[in-house]
Amino acid sequence: MESLFRCPLCGAALARTERSCVCPAGHCFDIAREGYVYLLPVNRKHSAAPGDDPGMAAARRDFLSRDYYRPLLDALCALAVDHTGAEPAVLDAGCGEGYYTSGIYRALCAAGKRPRMAGTDISKAVVRLAAKREKAVEFAVASSYRLPLADGAADLLLNCFSPLAAEEFRRVMRRDGCFLYVVPSAMHLWELKETLYDEPYPNEERLTPYPGFAYETVVPVDGRIELSSQEEIHALFQMTPYYWKTPRAGAERLAKLDRLSVQTGFRIHVFRAV
Repeated sequence: MESLFRCPLCGAALARTERSCVCPAGHCFDIAREGYVYLLPVNRKHSAAPGDDPGMAAARRDFLSRDYYRPLLDALCALAVDHTGAEPAVLDAGCGEGYYTSGIYRALCAAGKRPRMAGTDISKAVVRLAAKREKAVEFAVASSYRLPLADGAADLLLNCFSPLAAEEFRRVMRRDGCFLYVVPSAMHLWELKETLYDEPYPNEERLTPYPGFAYETVVPVDGRIELSSQEEIHALFQMTPYYWKTPRAGAERLAKLDRLSVQTGFRIHVFRAV
């Protein structure tokens, strides 16, 4: 079976077998037991284990599995169904542990479509979880700045809270394809930030044009979640960037809470590739 992925060494098509992906030049990439393939060459790694560590991966899986961010998933699914044809090729760049990837894939199938879908992330820990979550999607450890896909391969590309590699995203998208870019709203997780920091500040919200893309719309998804245990609060904290840059005093204040009511806010920027 031909893979959506391309060889990261020579760019040729990869043929997927039960245990490996192989290109015509003989470059071979083993498929891990969980079902993902490692397509990040050593010379493109910036550390021994780039991306989220196993603890952050597990925290994200545990938190998202409780469907606290279900409104965002539902909005993404509706957009994916509305902006694709009968047999779309879909890429989730920066897929994390696969919550949104799997949800979108299943929504497309439920709508009677026949999607081919792939997810990439630079963290092996999260890709392992994603591949275990959704067996019908191809997953690979790869950098968003050097995606292992052919030019114009994707009809729909999702980037949710992950690094924006606009030039590379445009390269792998077909003309008139749809790009869904998810960022936090100004007040996303405000009460969490109030607990962690003495002087929290809102996130910046702006419309930024990117070469090769045309704005279609911005879809707001706002809500509130009620966390009722320290376990849930810590899982949310650990899956955010704040986990790595919070003063000890702020982390200690958060650790004393067993309930937290938190605003959530997402902005889905919808682009067309031109």
